[in-house]
Amino acid sequence: MRIAIAVALLGLILASCASTPELEKKAETRKRVVGYLFEGDSIVNPDSLHLGMVTDLLYAFANIKGDTIVEGFRNDTENFRVLNEAKRKYPNLKILISVGGWEWSRGFSNMCLTGETRAKFIESAVRFIQKNNLDGIDIDWEYPGLPGAGNPHCPEDRQNFTALLAGLRVALDDLGMKTGKHYLVTIAAGAFGDYLKHTDMSEDSKYLDFINLMTYDMSVPGGDSLAGNNAPLFTNPRDAHPSSDDKAVEEFEAAGVPPSKLVLGVPFYGHAWHVDSTAFNGLYEPGRPTVPPINATYANLVENYINKNGFVRYWDSTSCVPYLFNRADSVFISYDDPQSLRDKCEYIKARGLGGVMFWSLSSDYGSTLLRTLYDELR
Repeated sequence: MRIAIAVALLGLILASCASTPELEKKAETRKRVVGYLFEGDSIVNPDSLHLGMVTDLLYAFANIKGDTIVEGFRNDTENFRVLNEAKRKYPNLKILISVGGWEWSRGFSNMCLTGETRAKFIESAVRFIQKNNLDGIDIDWEYPGLPGAGNPHCPEDRQNFTALLAGLRVALDDLGMKTGKHYLVTIAAGAFGDYLKHTDMSEDSKYLDFINLMTYDMSVPGGDSLAGNNAPLFTNPRDAHPSSDDKAVEEFEAAGVPPSKLVLGVPFYGHAWHVDSTAFNGLYEPGRPTVPPINATYANLVENYINKNGFVRYWDSTSCVPYLFNRADSVFISYDDPQSLRDKCEYIKARGLGGVMFWSLSSDYGSTLLRTLYDELR
């Protein structure tokens, strides 16, 4: 019966995303709107971030050195002070430190090798959270048991990752007993089968408040030979390596993760390809990175590309996402917009997921995409 209901709900989503009308509003439910903030060495301007529409802010990134957590950028301490000041206006906002990311996951495997090195990291994480008055930690290890960006890894990563999460849960619960608050432990998870093969998500999820599914970068110029969708809601049969939000959610649920702990990732950016064929307006045609690269943040796409300068917006009614195509220059751009985000929010509600996550705040056009998520889920 549960499967039949889910199929019926997803059928309604598919039918609605094949056209452009507004999706029917559902009764308001409390879902998370989780946003990554990546400012590098810049000072945060909280007035530009629209923090009232975010439930959980993941500050990216801290690094790992000597088996301890360290600040990633020179103005992090000041930024934490600024964000804590902003919390006076938004008292329900949670601020977490995200550790690692694609560039800084090199230290995880060695740090996790022994109970002693894990304990050293966990102690440093507790100190870091206390020092900066944070609400928890997000582990963005890309990826346990896999090289990611050429990182050290080993078969033991699977159980060591679980041990790390369990240790963080215990330590932060102990801290919470002293401070009277609940501290969050979350992860950013790879939305592909190999990630699940190298982790024990059924066990890991027991220690986590929620899991941020990185359901984007599913077709990347240079990494894939076909110009595909960045973040398709449903799998397009022309995709040579079938992937989609729905496929990832199905796989994580099958691995034992409760749907309420899954937070669906959406991108505030796209990917640009130079394609070899104008068939299908470039969608899933052979392609390669554009030269020079195109800045495909949503903000820049709105200002310079969407139905401008020879680019025409199209809609993949199978995957429920838009794309742009410039026929004269053979340039294809995959991205997300308010229409696709509304469909994804309907999916989140239909599947009983915990909410939505996005990368990243600075890529939005004003608050267009964030406002869409907030209106649909909050």
